[in-house]
Amino acid sequence: MVFLFSAIHHFKYGLYATAILNKNVKVIQYRYSSYFFSNSKSFLFYLLVQSEQPLALKIQLRFFHWYFTTIKILLQKFRSMKQLIFFVFTFICSTVTAQDASIQKIRLETQRTIKKPTDTSNKIWKKGGLYGINISQGSLSNWAAGGDNFSLSVNSILNLFAFYKKGKTSWDNTFDFNLGYVNTTSIGGRKNDDRFDFLSKVGHAISPKLSLAELLNFRSQIFKGYTFSNNVKTYASNFLAPGYLLLSAGLDYKPTKNLSIYFSPASARWVIVNDTALANKGLYGVTPGKKSKLEFGGFATVNYLKEFNKFVSYKGRLDLFSNYNKNPQNVDVFLSNTLNAKLGKLFAITWSVDMIYDDDVRLFGLNKTSPSLQLKSLVGIGFQVKF
Repeated sequence: MVFLFSAIHHFKYGLYATAILNKNVKVIQYRYSSYFFSNSKSFLFYLLVQSEQPLALKIQLRFFHWYFTTIKILLQKFRSMKQLIFFVFTFICSTVTAQDASIQKIRLETQRTIKKPTDTSNKIWKKGGLYGINISQGSLSNWAAGGDNFSLSVNSILNLFAFYKKGKTSWDNTFDFNLGYVNTTSIGGRKNDDRFDFLSKVGHAISPKLSLAELLNFRSQIFKGYTFSNNVKTYASNFLAPGYLLLSAGLDYKPTKNLSIYFSPASARWVIVNDTALANKGLYGVTPGKKSKLEFGGFATVNYLKEFNKFVSYKGRLDLFSNYNKNPQNVDVFLSNTLNAKLGKLFAITWSVDMIYDDDVRLFGLNKTSPSLQLKSLVGIGFQVKF
């Protein structure tokens, strides 16, 4: 619809307009009776629209009718041009202010963060961790019941994890680091915990609960370690002495989201003793003078991670390795357990129990040449944070 006024003619008692509609020239007469003119300075349109005219044209004409009717009322109300200008200026300012307030409100509404419900169905990575430190200190002076005059114990744990899941592919990564130190007047200072452990497992699902998987595990310690017998300490370990690197391929079974059971009938494990003094003694199963040894055997690991509620959680791991080349019946065992109970937001009780049996670690017995079950248990209350 093309609507064009080609000419507007003012008369004393009327007004005429010419309209062009869709290239068909039609002259529509708009008569404005003298009834609408109060004086020569005020006027009003009254649009007489023929019933056969298009609807769009009628709407436009009625708009002009409303528009000029409003002008007439204003001109009748405000007798002077100054009053009219002042009213129009006030109206425009108030309108702009109201519109500005409305726009600001809409802008704030659109910028407000909408909290969407958490949807984990499309998450590819799940990451997190836990850090805790327990400190205890005691002192005695002229204490008849006896005891150490001074004691200090510090233990810390760090657990990190990153789990990847997309389609049939999964990738699980965990890193654990434990470090502890104790100092008393009777035994002096020594470490009571020192271990870092990295585990990475890549799997491809062949059924909802079963996957083909490859696994890498590396475990060692940071600082020098000693064994103590009758207050005599013996140098026994160091960084990468020993160190254990294991590569394997097998099946990973996950009956629940908290439990993983991995088994590999073909695994390779390197035992590293990167310390000349320890390697010359042939400790940890290496040939005297050699700093590493390759073992081929079967490997299995069970990992369980459970949050019973928002306060109590448990993490457990069991590793089993059998060396096919030497005493396969003597299975190496590594068991780690950690139980956490939160006390508020920043404090918790931690209980960790580790057990190790390695047929090649012959540092025990009367002659310090026999293997034995290694046990460590630590309980502490201290600072803890999850992230």
